[in-house]
Amino acid sequence: MKKFTMMAAAAASLLAVALVPAACGTKSADNAAAVESADSVASPRYVIAYVTAGSDVMPDPHAMTHINYAFGHVNNTFNGIRVDNPDRLHKISALKEQNPDLKVILSVGGWGSGRFSEMAADSLNRAAFAADCKRVIDEFNLDGVDIDWEYPTSSSAGISSSPDDTNNYTKLMRDIRGQIGPDKSLTLATPGSAEYYDFPAILPYVDFINIMSYDIGTVPFHQSPLYESEHTKLTADQALKAHLAAGIPKEKLTLGLPFYGRGFKEYPDYMDYKDLEVREGCKVVWDSLAQAPYIENAAGELVLGYNDSTAIDIKCRYILDNDILGAMYWEYTCDDEQGTLRKIVTDYMMGAAGRDYLDARK
Repeated sequence: MKKFTMMAAAAASLLAVALVPAACGTKSADNAAAVESADSVASPRYVIAYVTAGSDVMPDPHAMTHINYAFGHVNNTFNGIRVDNPDRLHKISALKEQNPDLKVILSVGGWGSGRFSEMAADSLNRAAFAADCKRVIDEFNLDGVDIDWEYPTSSSAGISSSPDDTNNYTKLMRDIRGQIGPDKSLTLATPGSAEYYDFPAILPYVDFINIMSYDIGTVPFHQSPLYESEHTKLTADQALKAHLAAGIPKEKLTLGLPFYGRGFKEYPDYMDYKDLEVREGCKVVWDSLAQAPYIENAAGELVLGYNDSTAIDIKCRYILDNDILGAMYWEYTCDDEQGTLRKIVTDYMMGAAGRDYLDARK
């Protein structure tokens, strides 16, 4: 998964709330107190948090319903899985001792992770890979696998591809389901365009689909806007509608939220939320049409697109308004030390904010 605005008053407010540099995210002791039991919420949703292999930060196991561990990869012989930092995956899986309701899933793939096309095209390799999914689930005490092939039939990530990939992807999901059985989760991450997959064919095998409704525009466009404006290419709203139009039931969809920004010129290409700052000659602008902030340089150019606490709050209400399965975000350690963004997501999807919002709509 590649995971990696117009008023002065609004900009000042956004700067105060959203652009406070902080250390790497850590387990938040007060998070459990801020979130009520899911049983008290009218309609609790899923929270899928990506957690990466390269960090040593341990996530708060009560802040989400699912952890997607990033990443595993198709091995060099096209017939199994190689797990990044397996010791960390064991530690992440052990978090279920603190929260027995937590689900931990291995996400296999990510941007630039290849060998899917070769593996899925060969029936023997595909069967061996599916069997290895079962082996990995058992070895690490996991609750399922997430197949993050970006993307069947496309070599845009620098990986091999074939026109037969879409059909072979369906066979792969069928074979994995046959190996892991009905009680383990099988999920996937999809681009906002809803391309590359035969959704009607794979739906019988998958539990839910995570829409990567971020990185759907690059500077000078918003990275993850909710609605259209002059600064957008694709929007999160359009991404959800594209998936619904493809025949996916709303109860099988989560909406992806970015905990990072994408920049140009005064800013790097990728910047964690915790590191965001307003650099010299720049200012924060709120795009009231897109419902997202951006940073503008002295020349009036959009040089960093991101989501702040206000944009995440609005998107969480959008998720509830559209009655979809929940929220997914990339990724846990991009957030600030206070857990500013993830607490909003948790409280809307699993806690009091969601309950109160739904009650107010009745």
